[in-house]
Amino acid sequence: MPPQPPTPAGEGPPRVLLDAMCGSLATYLRMCGYDAAYALDRGVEADDRMLALAAEEDRTLVTRDRDLVARAEQAGNAEESVTDAGGDAVLLTERDVIGQLRELRAAGFPVELADEPTRCGACNGSVERVERRADVGSTDRPVDRPEYVPDDVAVDRPGWRCRDCGRWFWKGSHWDDVGARLDAL
Repeated sequence: MPPQPPTPAGEGPPRVLLDAMCGSLATYLRMCGYDAAYALDRGVEADDRMLALAAEEDRTLVTRDRDLVARAEQAGNAEESVTDAGGDAVLLTERDVIGQLRELRAAGFPVELADEPTRCGACNGSVERVERRADVGSTDRPVDRPEYVPDDVAVDRPGWRCRDCGRWFWKGSHWDDVGARLDAL
């Protein structure tokens, strides 16, 4: 997948690159509005390539790998721990995603559900709002709605579609569950 355009300074959370040990965190951060690239989605496993990719795309590297953070420090661009989010690499110590979210929040990273989806939870592509069809005689159903999408999405409640992979999103029970988990942090 090609890199996404950068988030303009001051608009939204920082851009991050999650290493292979933080894959579950990617979906949560995307639901919080992060441009959260996952290294394995990009076919990147080697530390050298991960460091280069984070630098090339101006992303903060998020990892549980102490050696990787140490290598980033040697290059002069990382913090030693999650207690200061000012660097280009953040070391997480927790294994579960809720603990990792707590660590990021404690470090000053915003961890709250976005008002509306902005990133695809599956591929990190940007999403667009899907409106009902306005043509005469339409059934008020959006064009090309997949069968898994509830009938009221983009008719009675908002829906969004990923511009890259085509996956659809809506605010339903999963959205509510994630919001409740984040509120409980």
